[in-house]
Amino acid sequence: MREKSRLYIASQQDILDARVTDVYFDRTKTILQSENIHKKVVMECTIKSIPKPYKWGVFTGLEDVITLLENKPVNVWSVPEGTFFHEHEPVLIIEGDYTKFGCYETSILGMLCQATGVATKASRCKLAAQGRPVYSFGARRMHPAIAPLIDKSAYLGGCDGVAAVKSAEMLGLDPVGTIPHTLVLLKGDTIESARSFDELMPDSIPRVVLIDTFNDEKFEAIRVAEQLKRVDALRLDTPGSRRGDFLNLLKEVRWELDMRGYKDIKLFASGGLDEYSIMNLNEIADAYGVGTSISNAPVFDFAMDIVEIEGEPLAKRGKMGGRKTLLQKNDGKQRIIHPSQAKKPKGYKEVLIPIIQDGNVITDLPTVSGIREKILKVLGTLSVTDEITV
Repeated sequence: MREKSRLYIASQQDILDARVTDVYFDRTKTILQSENIHKKVVMECTIKSIPKPYKWGVFTGLEDVITLLENKPVNVWSVPEGTFFHEHEPVLIIEGDYTKFGCYETSILGMLCQATGVATKASRCKLAAQGRPVYSFGARRMHPAIAPLIDKSAYLGGCDGVAAVKSAEMLGLDPVGTIPHTLVLLKGDTIESARSFDELMPDSIPRVVLIDTFNDEKFEAIRVAEQLKRVDALRLDTPGSRRGDFLNLLKEVRWELDMRGYKDIKLFASGGLDEYSIMNLNEIADAYGVGTSISNAPVFDFAMDIVEIEGEPLAKRGKMGGRKTLLQKNDGKQRIIHPSQAKKPKGYKEVLIPIIQDGNVITDLPTVSGIREKILKVLGTLSVTDEITV
């Protein structure tokens, strides 16, 4: 007889209880405790190599780490969430008895690696869009249990909204979305599906009509514009097998609309987009829906390493021993990695800030919107042609 079905997901309590850990950490803890070895260590979280061809990463996932380590006997320092960072820079430092927190290494790295990867990809897409809205449509590409994490990271990184209802609820946003192909198929016609949407949805929801289900996009665009009372935008999600030159397809639709006096109708592009295709479409497209490339973004391969034991510098081969500090020049133009015990050079300020002291959170955490605003501010200083390279 078939066993009762279950979802293969870890609960929040499983994570807090260190049940999601690599077994060798459990075995190490057993050995250390049985031999009464309780040594204070300093562990640093760094990355050797940022995914190519990226030049920077956007540090996210800290809130989850704080939730995990709060009330544990540790001290934690971190760069603020939303910080742009580079290779080898320490982004997180944990100090404490190794047997009290080592079992959380697997979870900590998982929290940081994926969230940072998603946020960084979202930032690259937002930078590429050069001010045009970018929306996160990628919940369907990951397990639903982590959809809110994916969408939070995407929103932090610069996306202007998310499609998944639960994600939007947790972020305090209204979910965004258009008409799906399903509705057009079930209604049997683009116009009829759009009319039903217009009649039943609140006025505050934009009327964005999907025009690639049955007919040629150009003629469907003309038909929609001429027959519907309100059209805010047309969405083109044309499949790759029929897409050809997507930019020229958008240009053709734009020409036909403008020639007939429908210059206010925007063009919304979606379907297999990333920062490179966004840059190519900016000439015509007004907004983007991005799914897989953000939700399935390359993870950042952070590592956590012991660099100090009982106050003495000690690290494995390939790692620099001793606690370090990350300093930034007061003008913001240069950062250096500096031994924490050495005298700090003039004109530099500390980037790592104390987060947890003896298990107590000692800093006020910024809001999600506050972190996002900080990231957008940095993106506003970057040149898309300099940063988005193949």
